[in-house]
Amino acid sequence: MCTWRSSTTVPGSPSDVVGLLTDPGAIARWALVPFEVLALDGERLRSGDRLRVSGRLAGRSLEFEVDVLQASDERPELAAEGPISIDVRYTIQPATSGSEIDAAVCVDGHGLLGRVLAHATDALLAAGALRLSLERLAREFEPATPV
Repeated sequence: MCTWRSSTTVPGSPSDVVGLLTDPGAIARWALVPFEVLALDGERLRSGDRLRVSGRLAGRSLEFEVDVLQASDERPELAAEGPISIDVRYTIQPATSGSEIDAAVCVDGHGLLGRVLAHATDALLAAGALRLSLERLAREFEPATPV
């Protein structure tokens, strides 16, 4: 199991960042892998929530059970369980120009298919997918351009 890390600074406050990290619609715009929420009570992720999501990875449709371990303060954390396990932890700290976000992702595979998918996910992360995801998250703070 590898831990992949990336960080960035965004112009929003820590509470604004937590707001984006707990809004499934916003997450879908910047997530590593496109996904769809299949089951969630409420409109925001809250500590203790469990939801089901589906997405595509390595050309396969997959479903995951996601446990929201922490959804408030400056340390949002979740664990997704499916053919692979994905643990994601964020640390958000105030910075001079907004907030510093540090993201850590751990991936582990179960069985032959899980190991293959974990290697594919690691390849995405090694190619900079986590950095790109955080860059897309940072763009959420840019003002809308008039049409």
